[in-house]
Amino acid sequence: MDCIAGVSRKPWKLPFTAEPQEVAALRRIMRLHLGLWGLHGLIDAAQLCISELVSNVINHVGTGTPATLVVSMSGTRVRIEVHDPDRRALPVLLDATPDAESGRGMALVSAVADRWGVQLQADRKVTWCELSTGLPSAQGHSGGARVNRMEALLSSYGCEPERLWPAGAAAVAVVEEAAIDVIVDVLHWLRVHGRDSGEALDRAQIRFEAEVE
Repeated sequence: MDCIAGVSRKPWKLPFTAEPQEVAALRRIMRLHLGLWGLHGLIDAAQLCISELVSNVINHVGTGTPATLVVSMSGTRVRIEVHDPDRRALPVLLDATPDAESGRGMALVSAVADRWGVQLQADRKVTWCELSTGLPSAQGHSGGARVNRMEALLSSYGCEPERLWPAGAAAVAVVEEAAIDVIVDVLHWLRVHGRDSGEALDRAQIRFEAEVE
């Protein structure tokens, strides 16, 4: 069996017009992509960053400005970039008071992101921030030690964790079949050694449910 146990997190970009009604759509798209990447825990922070970076373009460059959202992996961090054509209107980190109605955007980004910055290119400005995933690698899973051990075990069943997992139900089904093979082999092992495989399954289910609550 040839299956793939990594998660493909390919860079993606989306041109948009900097208008208030676009913010909600960009937030939904970010939620969708981070869900496909298995990074559900970063959704709220990423959506906040998008809101503030896009609002910064709207407020300081102008409504209707053509812009681009770019999302990629930078090592084990998620990198969010907003490109706009104005190289003069640079975002700054202000010491805004809690009740201030403006000036808090980059302070919020700074509070949730590992780091942020601005890059000036020949024809654009790129405002970016990076969020830590806590992953062991850019293609790794976020399930912790148990998931990492399972990936290592799957390699002996024809899986190659270092390869990327293309998004899609077919690829998920192939990996699921490999995982089922692992479970069946464990049940055979228990039976050969005189153990009750049904009882072991029940105990495993109880422990699993306790750990995911």
